[in-house]
Amino acid sequence: MSVRTRPLRRDDWPHLQALFGERGACGGCWCMWWRVPTGGKAWEAAKGDHNRESFRRLVERGAATGVLAFVGDEAVGWCAIGPRSDFPRLAHSRALQRDWNARTWSLNCLFVPTRWRSHGIARLLVAAAVALARRKGAGEIEAYPQSVAEGERQAAAFVWTGVPALFVPHGFQRQTPRGRGRGLYLLRLG
Repeated sequence: MSVRTRPLRRDDWPHLQALFGERGACGGCWCMWWRVPTGGKAWEAAKGDHNRESFRRLVERGAATGVLAFVGDEAVGWCAIGPRSDFPRLAHSRALQRDWNARTWSLNCLFVPTRWRSHGIARLLVAAAVALARRKGAGEIEAYPQSVAEGERQAAAFVWTGVPALFVPHGFQRQTPRGRGRGLYLLRLG
């Protein structure tokens, strides 16, 4: 099986729609969680069709950045990455607060459908996303993987930001105290 990755293009909406499926990858999210400033009732109202249309518009006007993985012509994975300023919800997470600047990028979402998991696709997506951020002039990349106890497995719904093992080999270093839950990892690109 040959997996190739490439940056998202404006004409990729059909690939994303097929990849994410009817439910929008994760209960109607359509990769909008970090892009919507607030949660609660506003988030619940946006899930589904509203998020799908919002993300479609971002993709088609070139305002969404990310990486797709393909096997043949089939999209088999997605990784959202872009300037931190593209993801306003980060400003509302106390655990992910730190000083950042215009060259800070955020790698915040991975989606690989169940049938394509355990093929190394997430690793390839992270590597391609880091390379894309470098090419685009990022000075540093944040990631927010879900930490789990040794030997523990979590449902995919809880690890959509990845796990530390995807990031540490690239030089990402944990910035928040160790423990379970989502942590802030940082890769300085120098």
